[in-house]
Amino acid sequence: MKKDRLPLSEFQLALRRFTRNRLAVWCVYALLILYAATLGAGFLAPYSFHNEDRNYSYAPPTPIQWSKNGRSVWPQALATQLTFNEYNARVYTIDPTIKYPIKFLVKGDEYRWLGIFPCRYHLFGVDYPGRIYLLGADARGRDLFSRLLYGAQVSLSIGPLGVLISFIIGLLVGGIAGYYGGTIDNVLMRLCEMVMMVPGFYLLLALRAAVPDDFNSLQVYFAIIIILSFIGWAGLARIIRGMCLSLREREYVLAARALGVSDIKIIAHHVLPHTLSYSIFAVMLSIPGYILGESGLSLIGLGIEDPYASWGNMLSDAMSIVRIQFAPWILWPAFFIFLTVVCFNVIGDALRDCFDPLLKGEEMRQ
Repeated sequence: MKKDRLPLSEFQLALRRFTRNRLAVWCVYALLILYAATLGAGFLAPYSFHNEDRNYSYAPPTPIQWSKNGRSVWPQALATQLTFNEYNARVYTIDPTIKYPIKFLVKGDEYRWLGIFPCRYHLFGVDYPGRIYLLGADARGRDLFSRLLYGAQVSLSIGPLGVLISFIIGLLVGGIAGYYGGTIDNVLMRLCEMVMMVPGFYLLLALRAAVPDDFNSLQVYFAIIIILSFIGWAGLARIIRGMCLSLREREYVLAARALGVSDIKIIAHHVLPHTLSYSIFAVMLSIPGYILGESGLSLIGLGIEDPYASWGNMLSDAMSIVRIQFAPWILWPAFFIFLTVVCFNVIGDALRDCFDPLLKGEEMRQ
């Protein structure tokens, strides 16, 4: 006799559908790797984000020797020498006679592990005067690989933090407007429309212009988070309001009112939780906008400023076609921005499919 299977919960159904989407699963792995790298950026990076050597301006990726005469050898970074051709253009040539063995757990620039504990040990590096550039160098001779890791701490954290703030505001405003209706609904929705009617990028610039010029990088970082959150909450609030208009007439809400439960508890415990299925994938689809917003501000010099790194201000070197043609490796930040945005969009689309009521009904019938 076959045992009756217990019905799957909503979360289990959504998880089963999500794991069937191989592309979305791989995107989750990619984001986990990126966010794990941000936690250990100081350890993984061979140099600090401001360590520079002008003699290696726009230096290409360092060639690494893995074998000699057909036999494997300990990896060694080959030295590159800067010369000038007949047009006085920079040319880097490889000097095979000078080699720097790559060492692990080497002492180098000081950093704070997890932002708290001071440390000087890095995963790998070479002895002075050698330099190792896995992905090349920028205009000031700073290691792009190191700056990408430090820049990820800014670019990848702004999205979730900004969305968290706008998500809370949007849920509260939309929930209150949809539950009470009437005058409160009209006032709050007109406020949302005032925020939404201004083009997002111009509103972003206007709010950034209100930030004092004497702010340090940490203050600018939090100011950008607040600015992006202020722009992003209105659209979510309108959608949550529409969902709450129908939810407030459900039997369990009417029963809670009849039992004398306060309005705040009804909104928090009986109305808003039923909007989470939409809110989860809405949040995932919103994060790329925050990342692009920070990158756009930093690219035009209104966000995180040098010498601090973010993927946006690292792209300022790529504003010239000549520089891109001469040193195409300066486009690495654009690749990681593209990768991150695509991963979040793919995961958001997969979550939308997972929480689709029609698809959930099909799963329960199987």
